[in-house]
Amino acid sequence: MCGFLAEFSFDNQPVSNSRDFNTLLNLSKHRGPDNTAVFQDKNFQLGFNRLAILDTSDKGNQPKISPNGRYHIVFNGEIYNFKYLAETYQFTNLNSSSDTEVIIHLLDKVGVQKTIELLNGMFAITIVDIITNMVYLARDFAGIKPLFYGKNKHGIVSASQFNQVYKHSWFKNDLQLRSDIMKEYFGFGYMQAPNTIYEHIFQVNPGELVQVDSFGNINKTQIVAFEKEIKPRTSSPNTNLENVIKDAVDRQLVSDVSVATFLSGGIDSPLISAYAKEAKPDIEAFTLKVDDPKLNESAIAINYAEALQLKQFVVAIEDSDILKSIDDHFEAYTEPFGDYSSIPTYVITREAKKRHTVMLSGDGGDELFFGYPRMRDVLNKRFWFKIPLQLRVFLVRITNTLGITKTWAPYFKTFNDFITNKQLHLPKATLDKVFPDITFSEDMKLRYQFSNSSRKNLLQQLRWNEFYAHLQRVLIKVDRASMQHSLEVRVPFLDKESISRAWQLNSRLKDKTELKKELKTLLSKKVPSTLINKKKMGFSVPLYDWLHNDLKSDVKTWVFERPFYGEDIMDVSVLQQYVSDFFDGKHNNSWGVWHIYAWQKWASLHV
Repeated sequence: MCGFLAEFSFDNQPVSNSRDFNTLLNLSKHRGPDNTAVFQDKNFQLGFNRLAILDTSDKGNQPKISPNGRYHIVFNGEIYNFKYLAETYQFTNLNSSSDTEVIIHLLDKVGVQKTIELLNGMFAITIVDIITNMVYLARDFAGIKPLFYGKNKHGIVSASQFNQVYKHSWFKNDLQLRSDIMKEYFGFGYMQAPNTIYEHIFQVNPGELVQVDSFGNINKTQIVAFEKEIKPRTSSPNTNLENVIKDAVDRQLVSDVSVATFLSGGIDSPLISAYAKEAKPDIEAFTLKVDDPKLNESAIAINYAEALQLKQFVVAIEDSDILKSIDDHFEAYTEPFGDYSSIPTYVITREAKKRHTVMLSGDGGDELFFGYPRMRDVLNKRFWFKIPLQLRVFLVRITNTLGITKTWAPYFKTFNDFITNKQLHLPKATLDKVFPDITFSEDMKLRYQFSNSSRKNLLQQLRWNEFYAHLQRVLIKVDRASMQHSLEVRVPFLDKESISRAWQLNSRLKDKTELKKELKTLLSKKVPSTLINKKKMGFSVPLYDWLHNDLKSDVKTWVFERPFYGEDIMDVSVLQQYVSDFFDGKHNNSWGVWHIYAWQKWASLHV
């Protein structure tokens, strides 16, 4: 895992000077503190900060050049099938035992697109082909690793961090905010690929290959995309789910540095930890213990560790320590980000780094295996939207009054609006006042388009939405927090083979016992069912109390006293009124208030 910066100029224009380039490259030094190197040619330069995981010798350093000299590459991430690929293609003249070494040999052997198709891992890659004078950008199929790029008349800049692009000399003097993406940030709390809040600066989509020539012509190819609709099966799956997940864990334990697992009180991380224990008996499980009994899962995690006979390290953190980390935590997020669970994520990854360099997480389990109760809620309320709006509003008033129902769902104009609202942390009505006459981007709208069809097919659409929308926020949260501490977090559920096998599963979620049914069944082979059925508390902090007490003064300062970044294209008074109403007790939406506060903190630190 690492951080990189790359430039590719158009029409033989010069690249930026070395001092400016190195300054920007240094912004991602925490992502790769073990080695820094730069390669420069007449129309491109590549810079790399390395976190040494595989082949920690100098032979694993980057940038790298393919054996025949055609391809120059910077690569952030890990490829889990690199040994298999080396054997398959009979690469016997490798100069190092790193996964990057296999990639450069593959490029010479099969070309860019085929190489990307063959990879199983988490990755962000920039490749320069000096024969065709083209640059390629590619990102892993789940979007685990970030890849930002900016394109204008000067050329294209790609990087591991957002601020490495918008602070680049080709872009920094002409930054134009996009009101539609700002609206999405205040609602959803993150920037959804392929967009960012700035014009001309983008993110590579998960599973996408972007090709740009020396004249600025761009071509995008979706290498891997998982289906939104259920496809008819011609045969039964020929792979056992348990074996697929075990194999993914085995692949992701390969490292030349210390590896451990995160262990919480849910289902996902205990299952990953159980399989890691089978493959590596001495592996350590890492658990966070917090003050608030409503949020502390450490007791359940300790029971899991005992049942699995895991060596466990429990780190106890007081609320006061977490509060002291909030400003440092904002430093880690160089893009606007509003998920407040990033605070404990920042703390636990900081503590984990004191003992390990690589961690396995259970992220992706909820999205792939139908784990969110909100999925069932949508399924159970979908029939309301088969009734015309006026009639269903009339009916729900009666049923709510009589106590037959207790729902606001039928008041939403469309089925899509109802589902979208479940992911918004500021009300749609408030967002529309802040950004009048501005809609969400077409890319975001696409992720929230549903056909109210069969229960099974609708559930598949909901899973697709969770994977390509909500999960992206989770992955941003973990990547930025962990890499701030030079800690690599691997995600076995998001192994290419794991995703493909999970996508073959169908469900109807007829009752709550079917939430993550397959994972619960697998875990029941390892631990008592009494553990599995305990309610997960969530990885969180007492945000409402903090905002009304310890953070109140700082929130008021940044919301009411400091200039609002982007105030010329939004109605700031609406946001300020929303925060005032929160402190006056008119609503308790602490998450929405956090989005507003986090925007200001990000701008003050990074713009």
